[in-house]
Amino acid sequence: MTGLRSRLRPGDLLGLGFHGLRARPLRAALSALGIAIGIAAMIAVVGISTSSQALVKERLASLGTNLLTVTAGTDLFGEDAKLSPDAVDRVRRVAGVEQASWTATLDAHVYRNDRVDPGATLGLTVAATDQDLLTTTGSALATGAWLNTATERYPTVVLGATAAERLGIVTVGSLVWLGDQQFAVAGILDPSPLAPELDTTALVGTPVATEVLGFDGSPTILYERSDDALVAQVRELLPATINPESPHEVKVSRPSDALAAKHTIDQAFTGLLVGIGSIALLVGGIGVANTMVITVLERRQEIGLRRSLGATRGHVRSQFLVEAILLALYGGVAGTAIGWAITAVVAASNGWLVAMPAVVLAAGVGTTVLVGAVAGALPAARAARTSPTAALNA
Repeated sequence: MTGLRSRLRPGDLLGLGFHGLRARPLRAALSALGIAIGIAAMIAVVGISTSSQALVKERLASLGTNLLTVTAGTDLFGEDAKLSPDAVDRVRRVAGVEQASWTATLDAHVYRNDRVDPGATLGLTVAATDQDLLTTTGSALATGAWLNTATERYPTVVLGATAAERLGIVTVGSLVWLGDQQFAVAGILDPSPLAPELDTTALVGTPVATEVLGFDGSPTILYERSDDALVAQVRELLPATINPESPHEVKVSRPSDALAAKHTIDQAFTGLLVGIGSIALLVGGIGVANTMVITVLERRQEIGLRRSLGATRGHVRSQFLVEAILLALYGGVAGTAIGWAITAVVAASNGWLVAMPAVVLAAGVGTTVLVGAVAGALPAARAARTSPTAALNA
């Protein structure tokens, strides 16, 4: 007579795994919590980072990466150089240049009124500019109007977002003290991501700057936009075009590179936090392993009874391995949900769109299953090696 080989169907195996967890629900919940904390940290960090990065990419797409800024450097003797008064006209003649504008920092300060201590400048500057500044830099008005042919000839000023805040100006038509006389506020700018120096600047027209504030016609910063495909070529041409005799005295930068650098820093910071989350996940995995080791010790008689009734070592090993995987899976699903919820809350509070790749969620759950399998492998193998006789006599 041939003996029948013992079999364990997948459904029965899952049933045994679930039964083992339900038998000790508090222990299972605490062990799963360790896994949940680790995976929630990782999911939240990645989700917040990708949502922030999506905002940066959206900004770059809307503002453009084709803006270049030009400033004067230093001469051979280390003295500050100056841009020539016709520098912006030279820039506009360069092939591929679509827009160009400028600002010139003036020897003047802006105050809320004439009673303010002259030393309390609040870190604000006054600059002359032309009518093309907003379109060239991609800046926008929060309220009021930009300088035009009429207003640039009179004592009117447009304030940057920070300048208006520090001066306590919230409405157009308010008066400020600038250059020993009152100027009327014509407009207030929104924050300018690609030209942040405008945020702390009070901008006046060229004619009034020349007549009242001693403007000599030399710009401090030039702004230039060109076709995306020609940005690198234009960047190479600008120094020699602006100052043919001393091109090394001209510095050209790309403001969008600063946002890209911030994006890179965010990625590095994200990597650091993911590493911390990984440590938490490792600790959770150790907790699962510890739980399974204790479980094997407590259930030696059950193991011996099952072995004596025909269960093979493979069946016992599979049973405890499935328990460990299910335990980790509980934590993984809970942690993934918590991580996504944290991301959604942070994104909503910052006005971002939630940018959580589905592959990240799937990877989070998959990682916990892997952690559970690794953590449960040794206890499962130990359970399988348990002698039925020794287990029943324990």
